[in-house]
Amino acid sequence: MNLVIFGLTITSAWGNGHATTYRSLIKAFALRGHRVRFVEKDVEWYRNNRDLPEPRFCTVRLYQDWEMEEASLVREAQAADAVMIGSYFPDAIRATRALLGAGAGPLLFYDIDTPITIAQLRAHGQCEYLEASLIPEYAAYLSFTGGPTLEELESRFGSARAVPFYCSVDPDLYKPMAVRAEYAYDLSYLGTYARDRQPKLMSLLNQTAHSLPDAGFLVAGAMYPSDVPWAPNVRRLTHVAPPDHPDFYSSSRFTLNLTRDDMINAGYSPSVRLFEASACGAAILSDRWDGLDQFLTPGEEILLPANAAETTDILLHLSDGDRRRIGKRARERILAEHTSHHRALEFEHILETCTSKSARTHPQDPTTSADTVPAALRSVV
Repeated sequence: MNLVIFGLTITSAWGNGHATTYRSLIKAFALRGHRVRFVEKDVEWYRNNRDLPEPRFCTVRLYQDWEMEEASLVREAQAADAVMIGSYFPDAIRATRALLGAGAGPLLFYDIDTPITIAQLRAHGQCEYLEASLIPEYAAYLSFTGGPTLEELESRFGSARAVPFYCSVDPDLYKPMAVRAEYAYDLSYLGTYARDRQPKLMSLLNQTAHSLPDAGFLVAGAMYPSDVPWAPNVRRLTHVAPPDHPDFYSSSRFTLNLTRDDMINAGYSPSVRLFEASACGAAILSDRWDGLDQFLTPGEEILLPANAAETTDILLHLSDGDRRRIGKRARERILAEHTSHHRALEFEHILETCTSKSARTHPQDPTTSADTVPAALRSVV
């Protein structure tokens, strides 16, 4: 198939989780024989921090101004077998309207930020990249969040089809690696600063660091305020490039996973970091949220300390053998269910269902030969 994706960024992983998500998924599309064109707005923040300016598995179209370039961008999408618009794409609303007006499609919405989106839709009927009135126009709503949120998207906001489309991991990139001394700590955390995550980070990691002054702790990520009162044995790194993430996750004894409040409230919202760390065989400590046990089994594949005291107890008393077994089980579970290859197959099935539904809604002219249907859509799975 020829696919066009309008997304936040694929060229820069700086300060966002979208780029690695798109890279993993689109690489899997390419391995399945699909051709992908990724449309990204050329903004200064990502322009100055591009770590993958020319991906091998897709072509990238950078544009400066939607209004000035709309005609050519829409023409590219009209020739596609399917078009996907991602959350936080800066011109998502204008793009959706233009593509619908031009008859491009099937048009799908890919929400990498569903809990944030839903919270805004409930409060205001729109967010910066989506209006509630446009949701029924998408052939499918692909959501990073499963569970009850999907029913709400259909019953309250009129989605024709809301489906779980969780993040995934590229097993060629994320796998156990040799320990690197610069990341070899007792407990590490990788994540951009978020106001709602910070109290949990201070409790589960920083307070634990105060309790264990002879242990080592590492926090990696951008945008942390300069006045955070880190314990003396907490080391800070501003950025770890995606190619180094497997080394990061493979080197510490334990790694910490923390979840935004909106994701906790929605439940069923695994982060890409959770899957990537698991694929590397990391022993993960995490906060709790509804639906987590659908992805990793607590106590067997992931540990859920409630506070610094429980975190301290794990670091002091869990044997290395048990720690390694937890990481191994997590890796096996994620590789069996949540790789980018799994998502590519799911996407093909979703698209097949969308096109089949469209055919039933708009019956084919009896004088039209089946041979006029694009071969890519006839053989989508």
